Amino acid sequence: MKKILVPTDFSDHAYYALKVASQIAKKNGGEIILLHMLELPHQAGDAIGSGHDLPEIMLFKNFAINRLEDLMDDECLEGLKVSEIIQFELAFDGILNISRKNEVDLIVMGSHGANGFKEMFIGSNAEKVVRNSEAPVLIIKKDVGQFNVDKFVFASDFSDEIKKPFAKVVEFANKFDAELQLAMINTPSSFKPTHVAEEIMRNFASNFTINKYSINIYNDVNVENGILNFSNHIDADLIGVSTHGRKGIAHFFNGSISEDLVNHASRPVVTFKI
Repeated sequence: MKKILVPTDFSDHAYYALKVASQIAKKNGGEIILLHMLELPHQAGDAIGSGHDLPEIMLFKNFAINRLEDLMDDECLEGLKVSEIIQFELAFDGILNISRKNEVDLIVMGSHGANGFKEMFIGSNAEKVVRNSEAPVLIIKKDVGQFNVDKFVFASDFSDEIKKPFAKVVEFANKFDAELQLAMINTPSSFKPTHVAEEIMRNFASNFTINKYSINIYNDVNVENGILNFSNHIDADLIGVSTHGRKGIAHFFNGSISEDLVNHASRPVVTFKI
């Protein structure tokens, strides 16, 4: 986690994410890339492409530069290497493009979530980034103060396809000296006897060097509720899940547990792409 991308819209939630990112960077000798996306009207985008400087565009850009400069001087970034980028692009496209271009190790984003009608038809930028990012994405929903990760819940079915992202989960947990709480959620439609579930999880974990971990089976009406309720039960500091990055019609009908958690969990959530 040497290179951390922090998108900001200068909101309180974005600042909460910046404070967490700065703590992670200091802990790992990393650097911060501060990114602000300028989403301009279509006609303004045409003007930029044509080489024209519209007064409105320059006004937005200068405002963003001033706000970023203020953030660069924030006390939470003291002692860190910090760079800034202003990009004219749709927010989630720009975040993904900058992430790939700079080969970032982690994206830290603030989010207030989305619910109901807005969630179904619009979603949030955080949700879209989680769906498509190759780098792990850490979502911060509130001011967490000191970001200590003692109890890190990772929920999964622990199938073979999870092994690749799980290597990053283990790295994340070990860096924070966290106890990795491996959780399999039993639901009415997908139920495994305890001894079967425990054997699957032990065999899976044996492939990795995990400093501290425990195995947990939790029963609930569905997977999302199970993850949230189990995390509340043990007072977890962080929830981790893997994501398939489904798109289009399959995503619409199947949904995504990771995106639902991003929208509904009050605790920090970190996602890892399969």
